[in-house]
Amino acid sequence: MMRSRTAYITLFLFLILVTLGLRWASEVSCKVASKPETLIKKADQCRNSLYRSSKRMKYRHNWLNCIRQYENVYKKYPKSEQAVWAMYRSAEMYKKLYRYSGLEADLDKTLEIYKKVAIDYKDHRLADDAQYKRGEIIYNFKKDPMQAYVEFLKVEVRFPNGDARVRASKMMDKLELALGKRRLVKEGRAKKRKLILVKDIRHWSTLTYTRVVIDLESPAKYKKHLLRKDPGLRKPRRLFVDLQDTWISKDIESPISIKDGLLRRARVAQYNKNTVRVVLDIDNMEGYKIFHLYDPYRIVVDVQGKDRRLEPRKEVVAKRPPKRKEIKKDKQKGISLAKQLGLGVKRIIIDPGHGGRDPGAIGRDGLKEKDVMLKLANFVAEKVRRELKCQAILTRASDIFLPLEKRTAIANINKADLFISLHLNAHNYRKVQGVETYFLNIALDEDAMNLAARENATSRKNISDLQMILNDLMLNTKINESSRLAGFVQKGLVKEVRKRYKKITSRGVRQAPFYVLIGAEMPAILVEVGYITNATENRRLKGEAYLKMAASGIVKGIDSYIKDMELAYKGG
Repeated sequence: MMRSRTAYITLFLFLILVTLGLRWASEVSCKVASKPETLIKKADQCRNSLYRSSKRMKYRHNWLNCIRQYENVYKKYPKSEQAVWAMYRSAEMYKKLYRYSGLEADLDKTLEIYKKVAIDYKDHRLADDAQYKRGEIIYNFKKDPMQAYVEFLKVEVRFPNGDARVRASKMMDKLELALGKRRLVKEGRAKKRKLILVKDIRHWSTLTYTRVVIDLESPAKYKKHLLRKDPGLRKPRRLFVDLQDTWISKDIESPISIKDGLLRRARVAQYNKNTVRVVLDIDNMEGYKIFHLYDPYRIVVDVQGKDRRLEPRKEVVAKRPPKRKEIKKDKQKGISLAKQLGLGVKRIIIDPGHGGRDPGAIGRDGLKEKDVMLKLANFVAEKVRRELKCQAILTRASDIFLPLEKRTAIANINKADLFISLHLNAHNYRKVQGVETYFLNIALDEDAMNLAARENATSRKNISDLQMILNDLMLNTKINESSRLAGFVQKGLVKEVRKRYKKITSRGVRQAPFYVLIGAEMPAILVEVGYITNATENRRLKGEAYLKMAASGIVKGIDSYIKDMELAYKGG
């Protein structure tokens, strides 16, 4: 009896050990099976099997089964190498599925996944290919060549060393040609309509810089021509712009006398029954840019020259480096090393956004962006003068309207070293908050595109058009310096306001095509110091405490940028 009981106990224990062993083996097996390498291999097998069966490809659930297996890889192991490949292949599957389903949702999902690869895995070798694929889809399926151009342009901007850059460049060339032909067709149709009125010619000018703005009733095609100087006839160089399918108002004064040592005068006349010609007589020119802006439509001509009446500025290397005693003495006076050497920042233009008939964004209780930014600009200017010992000039000192193109002209005319434009953000979703700093470049995300459209008072379509010509406009602008300045200002702003307001969200340094920054001949940035549509930030913006801290942060950021310039000089 005793033996029988012992045998039963032994058998029972044996069964328990077998059960535990099987469970352990099962868990080990599951762990092995759940590794990303195994999961993606299984998903690849699913995909390959599907592609071999034309019959199975007709049914949506077969596609979704494989796509879910890829999703399982990048959701479980988002930091793995296999995650990027899984996302990329799932995007490809959605694109192929679209050919069967015809559902826009499948195409949109493809674009969404490619965008995530390009942004979240920007250092991966597939990132540039994903960005290129977005351009292809928008061009081939969405039939939007202008937005496709922007997507291909992002490949060049964000992935200059990627293997997709060459393909993207070829597509941009192709699209430029196609879009040019499309414009010609539109303009051909426009000829049957009434001629476009040239409403006004405006200008701001100095010895070395002139900005001429041609205001039109609606968009018009234009061509530029530059005639060389004729010494024998004592005629200056002439830059003229022909505006096609236009007519001129008799109210426009012509010629417009300028005589500033750079331009003698501007003339405008009806060249023939369909063309208005604007002629700039130039005594001294080193370069020029011509571009157009929207809402209202205007053509901007920037001319840069050399002031021949002033002695050339001596090269920095020819100056005697200040002695240590002199540096110490000047430091006590608040004069930086850069200034002692004739370098650095001496004059800063501070631009309070909006004004006059343009209130900007409006928040709760009728709080207006234009009023808050004028108050902030005065705080910034005061700190610039007191703490940085620099000259601070406001583009507007009262509640007046200033066109965006005039604000940039003010900075260039005053030969500013830095240009700081101050703004408030807004969003339909009122929980969005935070501060961000922008420099001029193409917009890389939807929020930046929408913000540029709002600040420029134009449509997203016009922003896309502007981004096409932005590369040419930025050839001589200080993008790298502006980017560095934006970085220092964003860091200084966030660090300072967090001393009191802990929950400040830093939305980082970003880029977008803002009208107010185009043509600036110095490092130029646009600072969004909060969301007027957010209840918490709206409440802060009403009082002076937050604005003074924001001003302090901006100025500290500028100071850090100046010191960084000094370090760069010492390093050289």
